[in-house]
Amino acid sequence: MMMIKGGHVIDPGNLNGIFDIYIKNGVIESVVPSSDSDKTQTPTNTSANIPTDTIDASGKIVTPGLIDMHVHLREPGHEYKETIESGCHAAVAGGFTAVCSMPNTNPVNDNSEITSFIIKKAKEAGFARVYPVAAISHGISGKSLTEFSDLKNAGAIAVSDDGRPVINDQLMRRAMEYAKGFNLLVISHSENLELTAGGSMNEGPISTRMGLAGIPNAAESVMVMRDIALCELTSARLHIAHVSTHESVRAIRDAKNRSVPVTAETAPHYFTLTDETVSGYRTNAKMNPPLRSQKDVEAIKEGLADGTIDVIATDHAPHSTLEKDVEFDKAANGIIGLETSLPLSLALVRDGVLQMETLIEKMSKNPGRILGLNNKIEKGQPADLTIIDAETEYDADPDAFFSFSRNTPFAGMKMKGRAAATIVNGCIVFRY
Repeated sequence: MMMIKGGHVIDPGNLNGIFDIYIKNGVIESVVPSSDSDKTQTPTNTSANIPTDTIDASGKIVTPGLIDMHVHLREPGHEYKETIESGCHAAVAGGFTAVCSMPNTNPVNDNSEITSFIIKKAKEAGFARVYPVAAISHGISGKSLTEFSDLKNAGAIAVSDDGRPVINDQLMRRAMEYAKGFNLLVISHSENLELTAGGSMNEGPISTRMGLAGIPNAAESVMVMRDIALCELTSARLHIAHVSTHESVRAIRDAKNRSVPVTAETAPHYFTLTDETVSGYRTNAKMNPPLRSQKDVEAIKEGLADGTIDVIATDHAPHSTLEKDVEFDKAANGIIGLETSLPLSLALVRDGVLQMETLIEKMSKNPGRILGLNNKIEKGQPADLTIIDAETEYDADPDAFFSFSRNTPFAGMKMKGRAAATIVNGCIVFRY
């Protein structure tokens, strides 16, 4: 038996206070107020009921396990950037008990064999749970739909062509209709390729000053609006990935006000950094969608605060120096994020943008709800828990990360807050 003692347990809508959590055989056995627990733990208890491992969580926050809805694990095909094992190790170091792996591997996760392979490798690694997101179209080519039934039976939790948009309107409509029949979530990579063609950063004064072709906000927002219209037409569940612009936030807010079944995510870099970060042609700040203006950053924060944006995900995208130490316009898009997401997101609480309970909703409860996962802290539930030390301060050091890759714009940045321990299925898989 394991005991997590004296932590501030925050399970939005369920618990908020100082509790002791007892875990047995990977399952939560009981959750009791710490004062009551002290009274009941007497010498008369049998040895079978005495915790063999006690975690002192006093002064720390205990939450349902954090869930990252958007991660690129790179295996199969690009194991030099990341493996399922290294990515899952990075995940638990960042406090995540579960991640959703995107399908743009090589080969693409567009069939049940690849889906099963990913799940098998994750179980062998023994760190975070992995819920594969399968491709909408074969080879993420946007030409023909994959077999959603086979993919779901193999363990796929959602479908997406993330990395590329589904350009064909009719194919996206059919994908939503098909997914609805299997109760699969459709995750949209909202990008108009004609508007992004040739661009390598946000379109604006900084791109002009640097002499780089820009990507306008409309490249994202017009596709967000298209997919919202198709969602409204089909009543399928739609999730908008990596929201970065104020126009997209406005469109999603309006859709929610019409009760359209759409949810949305953003990533920490979109509420922490602006396109100024690219100055000096910093390829570790190059991503898709690109870092935007301060106006967009403020809109993202407002969208998080008012519930327009449901989820904070990382869009963890590992790349080696081979893809990043090149000319800016030739560099690969993407940054790693699993091991910096929690401290960057905790800054929203310190800055008064979100309450702690709301932050936990964005990083744990809402992803669970959207994906159909019950991650409530209560008797009988799997013991997937994150213990957060919100006060520890340190400098971000990519060389100390568990990810294989180092492509982050946050290297050397002062951080506050981290995962003190991550527990998956009742096992301590990370402890700082």
